[in-house]
Amino acid sequence: MAAQVTGGASSAVAASSHAVCARFRGTDPLITGVSRRKLAQQVGHSKGPQSTIPLLRWMRAMAFERLVRDKQFASEVVTVSVGALGLERPKAVVVADARIDTGKTAAILEQAHNAAVAYGNATLIHQLAVPFVGLEGAKATDTRPDFAVVAPKVPDQVGDIDGSWLIVGDAKDYQRVRAKIDDGRLLKGFLQVALGAESAAVWTKLPVGMDVHGFGVLAVPRNASLSPTAVIEDLTDHRQEVRMRVQERAEEVAAFPPGVDADLPGHLSHLQATYSPDSCPSCDMFVYCRAELQKSTDPTNLLVELGVSPQARPHAVGLVDGVTPVGKVATSVRHQIEATLAGTGVPSGQRRLDPVGEPGTVNVLVAKSDGATLGVYGIALQRVTAAGAGPWHVEVFQNPDHDDARRSIVRLVGRELNKAIAEQFKANSDDPAPVHVVVPDSGTSDLLVSIADSVAGKELSRLRWERDRQQGRPALTFNGDPAVVPPRLPEKDRVAVSFLLEQDRTRTMKVRSTIVDLRAALASLVTAGGPAINSLRLDYLAPWADPSQPSLDHRTLAQLVEKSQHSVGAQLTPLYSNAIHEAFTGDRAGLPRPAKPSQYDDLIRDELAYKIDVFDRASSLLTGEFEVSKLQSSVRAVEGDAQRVWRRRLDLHAFDLVRFGRTSRWWRNDSVPLLEADDRFNAQVTVLTSPRAAFDAAQDAGTRQLALARVIADVPLTVEVDSRRIGHESRIVALHHNGQALVEAEDVSAQAQKGSFKISHMPIGELTATGAAPREFFWTPHHDPGFAAGDELVVADFTWFSENKGGVWLNLTRPSVDSSSAPRQTCTPDSFSDDPANHQWCCKPHEASEAEWSDILAGRRARGELNPQVWPPVVDSEGFDVTAATENLPDPADRPGEQPPEHLTMDDVE
Repeated sequence: MAAQVTGGASSAVAASSHAVCARFRGTDPLITGVSRRKLAQQVGHSKGPQSTIPLLRWMRAMAFERLVRDKQFASEVVTVSVGALGLERPKAVVVADARIDTGKTAAILEQAHNAAVAYGNATLIHQLAVPFVGLEGAKATDTRPDFAVVAPKVPDQVGDIDGSWLIVGDAKDYQRVRAKIDDGRLLKGFLQVALGAESAAVWTKLPVGMDVHGFGVLAVPRNASLSPTAVIEDLTDHRQEVRMRVQERAEEVAAFPPGVDADLPGHLSHLQATYSPDSCPSCDMFVYCRAELQKSTDPTNLLVELGVSPQARPHAVGLVDGVTPVGKVATSVRHQIEATLAGTGVPSGQRRLDPVGEPGTVNVLVAKSDGATLGVYGIALQRVTAAGAGPWHVEVFQNPDHDDARRSIVRLVGRELNKAIAEQFKANSDDPAPVHVVVPDSGTSDLLVSIADSVAGKELSRLRWERDRQQGRPALTFNGDPAVVPPRLPEKDRVAVSFLLEQDRTRTMKVRSTIVDLRAALASLVTAGGPAINSLRLDYLAPWADPSQPSLDHRTLAQLVEKSQHSVGAQLTPLYSNAIHEAFTGDRAGLPRPAKPSQYDDLIRDELAYKIDVFDRASSLLTGEFEVSKLQSSVRAVEGDAQRVWRRRLDLHAFDLVRFGRTSRWWRNDSVPLLEADDRFNAQVTVLTSPRAAFDAAQDAGTRQLALARVIADVPLTVEVDSRRIGHESRIVALHHNGQALVEAEDVSAQAQKGSFKISHMPIGELTATGAAPREFFWTPHHDPGFAAGDELVVADFTWFSENKGGVWLNLTRPSVDSSSAPRQTCTPDSFSDDPANHQWCCKPHEASEAEWSDILAGRRARGELNPQVWPPVVDSEGFDVTAATENLPDPADRPGEQPPEHLTMDDVE
């Protein structure tokens, strides 16, 4: 009898995310006898090579697992885990390998239990194999936790240890973005840990006296390097979910008769899929389900393919079949359907607010390496001046995963930013326009900010160690190891680091545009056909905005983009990542790097050439096909206000190298009014300039400030307002007229003032009930809009914008800038040294702050309050990207690629 394929922990996690789908449940390997990937191959709908794990990404994951097994790091993972759970400090740490064998796992667990009870030792066991929960004794694949810690329980009053804890863990090489691991990834990891814990808890061979601990542990990279640390979490909820999914799975399996594998195509056709283009791509059956929808002639299935919500489909199906009455459909959904059917993008009606193509913008493209979180193969930069866009400068890095490459990136970006700032000051020294970095997608932005954070952390650490040396103290890491002191960050490079971190500190603000996402800017102006998730790729979205393109078929275009060997964003496709890795390492170990320099250079330049071509075409469409909004200058003025504060930070070295995660709680609390003002200004600008956004918001019953209205008569002007909150004696302002933004009219102007932006010639006036109908009002706006009977309007409560009593101007309150932890205009380089008490919160330089912190750490270390003396170990919350002199971190790119196991996907790695 063949072994039952359970899918292990990965299957449990997938079941949690796709459990609503009957087809997913019905293709459980326990039912079909094969994995879903093999099943997709058998029915001719494999996801293809572009969905495979890049070789270098797999090598990195394996290198991280090996590192967790290294005695030095194993000891750290064990002590952090055991200490965080309030257990006693182990007398020794022992490392064992169960080699994915249930017999060896049982024997090692028995030995570890005895060592814990008799000697107080903790054991880190790698590569365990535990029977899948509920299938012990059956011929089924096991659950395979990467590691587990066996630690003694807390001694009783007389000092005896009466048992041990089994703390189940997993090693996950999760990439840190902006110094943080995404919560969704941690959730997936802990679900896998929970299944291992559940399986171990019911295993009959678990030693007597050993209990599975209620908490689990993930070994994850401590920072941008591979050095591991432990993350602890309560598994109670995760284990409950796992039990529920396992029970559902067993019931599903029991519902199908044996012999399903005799006719798998027929079996599949009888299973109803719950399809979503957003969540389904991680499933191996995605291509099969999508092909099934694409072959269907049912108009509702087109809506399913596009990702239209089930609630909206009955109202929107008439847009497809042309027969069914059309109900209440959001404008964004309507545009998506219309674009799909017509094969041309549908303009949103909004004009440009972005600064793309303006002087002072620096365009940046990168090709990311899979060998490190912050690895970069190459970069392309272009600066836009008053004379237009300059040439692209391309740089290829010979050591892509090293800190030298990251420092080269900030040097190159800093060089262009310095030139851009100088040009803006030359154009207007009193009020220079802001500068911006423009990227093709959010992933590139995250990578650049993460690189800046890494370099900034090393610079701050260097300042501390410089103080230590001045005081005759050794340079030590947080854990007390001898530190590798990094080189000083040059002032010109600091501009890029500080500027990119400005984006991180203000990432919760919506109006700020330090880094501009070209794809998002284009998406706000045109709606592409096909599933909305496809438009997350610029090379898919851009053709829909090109009027010279013939009618597009969204399926053909999506297939072309999916099969492309290139990508627009930072992340490479698996095929090209593998090709570059092969050129870098060659076919055997020991070769110089890169092993094939000419091929390596050509591949990276070819990748960047594709990114440049798509970026240039999208940028040209954006600047050539869409008009600029009257409010663009107002939005840029807000960014200009903030950048004046940023330049003061930079000049005085005050709080300019601090990421959002290191900001103080009181500063965040103090910034709440700033965030509220920013959110309000953004909402007001959006509804003023975007007919689509304003119409959808006005239709939403939860929006108090906006409403739809119709002109009943033009003499006197009489309107019907669809709102219970806007009524008699309410003052309103008309924002849109028959789908056209009134703020973009020729006679409208926006004047910048110190505290607001004044918009002229907007229809503003008070409503007076006619008495003829409950929602009918006479309206006499100050500015005659020239409306006629039958016109459709979007109106807003005037008091949402301003409390002014006049009706001549529409005022937008200008968001304030940070004043609680930022240098004032009067601050000078000597202000803090001359008057520390009154300048410690505004312009205190990093040199002084880090020197003080260095002294505090030295005092704590001398008192035995820091690692390795203190128990439980203190966690380094800063997580700077620094290394100890004794650390010997592996290089995943030091050897030719090894093919990952065929049954694994990126979901298993990520």
